[in-house]
Amino acid sequence: MEKTVLKCENLNKKFGKKQILKNVSLEMQEGDILGFIGPNGAGKTTTIKLILGLQSITEGKVCINGYDIEKHFTKAIRKVGAIVENPDLYMYLSGYENLRLIANLYQGINQERIDEVVKLVKLENRIKDKVSKYSLGMRQRLGIAQAILHKPNLLILDEPTNGLDPEGIKEMRELLVDLAKKEKMGILISSHNLAELDNLCTKVCIIKNGEIIETSDISGIKREQGKQFKIFEVDDSKKVKTLLPETIEITKNQFKLDIPKEKIPETIIKLVENNVKIYGIKEEEKSLEQAFFEKTGGNVIE
Repeated sequence: MEKTVLKCENLNKKFGKKQILKNVSLEMQEGDILGFIGPNGAGKTTTIKLILGLQSITEGKVCINGYDIEKHFTKAIRKVGAIVENPDLYMYLSGYENLRLIANLYQGINQERIDEVVKLVKLENRIKDKVSKYSLGMRQRLGIAQAILHKPNLLILDEPTNGLDPEGIKEMRELLVDLAKKEKMGILISSHNLAELDNLCTKVCIIKNGEIIETSDISGIKREQGKQFKIFEVDDSKKVKTLLPETIEITKNQFKLDIPKEKIPETIIKLVENNVKIYGIKEEEKSLEQAFFEKTGGNVIE
């Protein structure tokens, strides 16, 4: 059975009379990569700060590895790594010297663990160089190295691909997938880069106006609620309309049909018997970006 590393139950946060979060609940297991997304001002950063104990909780509870963040802060935070916004690095020191400083804050981090982490983030060839000579992508990877030195099983990242070029984004994606698999980390990522989260996450949680509006696995969140659209590629979709009036024409050679998997064979037989040539069938799946805009109405603060 997978271990629950993070559980938020009915989190509420008020600043004065203004309610920022309303009954926010989410859960993560080891190995999950959870994309935490929402419009600007939706409450993503506030939620992260409550999880990390950086702000007080008005109502509700955060448990990390079974420990309440307010009642047992030290035990709860012990196996957490985080980068909120940009990693804090000493630019005039080498990457290795930065890691040694962080290692001194924990017990039991030896040379072997530092070398292991450097290898994980693929900085072996540059770890002795000054951080001022690093690219933005290398600094981000060094920041993650700092965050995972103490072997956390929960890693929280706020906009980890901000400002990275396509190569840097690819390297970051590969690193995070590796950490989830090899180190069994649960990774929570808050980001506006929906195309990248689409390729990276196993689960998605959408927040709007301080409330969670949907949590699902990545494929489930991109499926239209209650619909099972299949896209057919044919020689002429207009011919199909007379045979199957419920079809939705996409192009001259494509149409989609809301049918369960079990109905596909009889649909194919009907089309073939009426001289419709079928070249391919696939299940319709929206991009995460499309699903996000449909569910939130866009990047709007209300």
